[in-house]
Amino acid sequence: MRTKSIKKNKINVVTLGCSKNVYDSEVLMGQLKANNKDVVHEGEGNIVVINTCGFINNAKEESVNTILEYVQKKKVGDLDKVFVTGCLSERYKPDLQKEIPNVDEYFGTSDLPNLLKALGADYKHELIGERLTTTPKNYAYLKIAEGCDRPCSFCAIPLMRGKHRSKPLEELVMESEKLAAKGVKELILIAQDLTYYGLDLYKKRNLAELLRALVKVEGIEWIRLHYAFPTGFPMDVLEVMRQEPKVCNYMDIPLQHISDSILKSMRRGTTQTKTTQLLQDFRAAVPEMTIRTTLIVGYPGETEEDFQTLKRWVMSMRFERLGCFTYSHEENTHAYNLADDVPEEVKQRRASEIMEVQSQISWELNQEKIGKNFRCIIDRKEGNYFVGRTEFDSPDVDNEVLVDAAQHYVKIGDFVNLRIIDAADFDLYGEPVTS
Repeated sequence: MRTKSIKKNKINVVTLGCSKNVYDSEVLMGQLKANNKDVVHEGEGNIVVINTCGFINNAKEESVNTILEYVQKKKVGDLDKVFVTGCLSERYKPDLQKEIPNVDEYFGTSDLPNLLKALGADYKHELIGERLTTTPKNYAYLKIAEGCDRPCSFCAIPLMRGKHRSKPLEELVMESEKLAAKGVKELILIAQDLTYYGLDLYKKRNLAELLRALVKVEGIEWIRLHYAFPTGFPMDVLEVMRQEPKVCNYMDIPLQHISDSILKSMRRGTTQTKTTQLLQDFRAAVPEMTIRTTLIVGYPGETEEDFQTLKRWVMSMRFERLGCFTYSHEENTHAYNLADDVPEEVKQRRASEIMEVQSQISWELNQEKIGKNFRCIIDRKEGNYFVGRTEFDSPDVDNEVLVDAAQHYVKIGDFVNLRIIDAADFDLYGEPVTS
């Protein structure tokens, strides 16, 4: 017997994976709402759409487990229908249909019109920029391009997302204006590769021009850049960052490794010397810039010497923000032809060592902030604290500024000047500046 609390024909969208998936779910929900459908995000409904991730082993496992969980709910009568979309479905559709046949239908990453049809809705072309945002009201992701043309050996994203396709500049400005009208103050620009933006549409790298257009959108106060690529970086972006207060002094640039032999095998198109020079150029052009990077350890053929080279480099570069992942051996990638020869326990040890180094660097950099004032955006209240961020921090992945709610009141969604009174390795503690 179905529980009576679940409303008939209510569609529940469940999102797994990265910010690109969050964006796609928001677009889907916007389309459904425009079709007068009752839709919620990760709530209760008798129809479920699972937007999956297929990037690395852990993400694939989470996606499969989530599908099985909802298929079981359907089996016992708690749900009517289960649909699966996103990267895992794009990449492994035949396997999934065979292994989990109780899903009503599987859709890929570019199947939105067909998915909507299965949900009894029509795809509305006129809804450019319309979506139901699921993030806190003060920030939203802005996907400026889809797909990727880079040949990185370890990455399956081109298999799931296809070739790079930029969105027209005018369309992105319109979308930003609609977000600003809803109260969004911070745009987080995302793509598989921001720096490739415009090459297909305008025959040149056009990220700087896009930024100059977006800073004119009234109501938007911060613009943050995620996922740049080190090869062929358009240096005019740094000029805009220096000139325009709305463009955060922040760059997310996944570098993956620094050993020349590993970079070559990864097909990254760069070297340790070139990468180090690029980062020095960043800091010379925008001295206040926070650089976030991500690294991969345990890539096929990574020797202890390669790892020590990476570790020493992390110590010397002193990245403000850094994440480290263990290599995942992905089918149909170039690196899949190589032997996955670094034992799992060695991968984990190396990742832990890198993060230990980074934790110390982050602690030292955070100690320097004590006594200083920062303009922060307040995202939410959690337990006994209001939780905010500086312009040097992105949601979910970076440092947070905690304000004791028993001592101070700050308004969620507002910008507030906070003085840092204490600091840990990845958290800052602040209080409102009264004068």
